[in-house]
Parts: sequence; structure tokens; C-alpha cells
Amino acid sequence: MWNHSMILKKSVKKKNNIKFIKSGIKYLQDIEIKGSFIVIEGPDASGRSTQIQKITTKLEAEGHAVINAGLRRSDLISKGIIEAKRNFLLGKRTMALYYAADFADQLENKIIPALKAGFIVISDRYIYTLIARSSVRGINKNWLHNLFSFAIKPDRVFYLDVDSHNLIHRVFQKNYSLDYYESGVDLGISNDIYDSFIKYQYALKKEFEKMRSRYSLINIDGNKNIEEVFQQIQTKIDDFLTSDNKETVIK
Repeated sequence: MWNHSMILKKSVKKKNNIKFIKSGIKYLQDIEIKGSFIVIEGPDASGRSTQIQKITTKLEAEGHAVINAGLRRSDLISKGIIEAKRNFLLGKRTMALYYAADFADQLENKIIPALKAGFIVISDRYIYTLIARSSVRGINKNWLHNLFSFAIKPDRVFYLDVDSHNLIHRVFQKNYSLDYYESGVDLGISNDIYDSFIKYQYALKKEFEKMRSRYSLINIDGNKNIEEVFQQIQTKIDDFLTSDNKETVIK
């Protein structure tokens, strides 16, 4: 038991009102959160999953409560998206709406409750991938930015930047084949799937470059080895968590 004369020094996360990218969800505007929201962006096979696993393990070892989120992880929506992609059922605008519903459900029922409880939420991609994918497919950018205006603003967004030619070798090592959508085959930009992959990934990268200043994306050189990439990200996360904490004295 603590004696009244004892002094406990403890790092405590400051409470902040939740911040939305634009209009947000009205009834959630005044919610106070104690946790932190971190996003890892990057193309398929860029190493996101590996980095998230390493970051999660380190943070939990330090005593943080961590929860993960990401694309197609809504209990309500995810199966429908997978089925639609498998059977090529939906148009590109409808697919964008589907993904928006997936994240809206996660925000309301998973991400925001976790942030209120003081968790660190790490998301394996976020709305930025969805905006980039849809932009490349010709959907109006203003429409997309408005569509995802309900989303909350992450504390840090890291983009794993990997050269397209390096990326394609990683994809083959991981999956032994190229994915239809991740290669942009649906766009008809090339009859050769290898060439289509390179062109599509380059187009996505350009879209992320356009979003960098608007959404404060932090570029990470994903061409380096796993440990070097991890150090780049973890140093910035540590700096953020340290600067965001304050020392509280309990008597």
C-alpha cells in the first residue's frame, strides 16, 4: 500500500480531444483520448507486417497496451470486401465506399474505444492507401477526401518507401505470384503483368508523394534491411511518446 507521504513519479499520457481529418463523426467530437494512433503505410511486401510485429512486441515489453487495426478488419464489412474482390463484383467507386464503411466501423467500435482506454493503436495501412488506390483508378480526389473526412487524425504516419523493382522481388519471395489488384491489372495499363506492376506501384508512389505534406506522412527508406527500417521507425515513435508524456507526482 502507498503511504500518503510517498511520492510516485509516473509518465502519464496527456488527455486530448479526438482530432478528425475534417468533419469527423459529430457525436464523437468531444471525446477525450489517452492513447496514441500510429499508422504504417506502404505497398504490399514493403515490410509493414514485420515492422508492426516488431514495434508491437517492443512497446508491449515496455508496458504499453497495444492493439492493431488495418484494411478489411471490420467484423461487419471485411468478408464482403474479400468476396467482392474475388468475384470482381463491384465498380471502383462502390469499392471505395465499401472500404470507407470498413474503416468507419473499426473507428467507432475498435479504434476510438481503444484510444479512450489509453491503448496505442497501430494500423496496418489507413485511408491514405485507399485514397491513393482510388485516385490512380480515376476517382475524383475531392470526392475521396470528403468520403474519408470522418477519419480521425493519426499521431504519426510512416510510409515505407520501396523501389518498385526491389518490391517485385519481395512480392515473389512472399507470394510466388503477383496479385491482380496490387499489379493494377484492372486498369489495363499493360498486357504484361510484370510491367503493369511496376507502372502501377510507381503511380501509387506518386500519389503518396502528393499526400505527404497534406497529411504529414513521414517517409521511411524501406529498401534497407529489417533492423535498419525498424530503428528508423522506433526512434521516431520513442521521441513522440516521450515528448507527449508528462511527469505526474502523486502524493
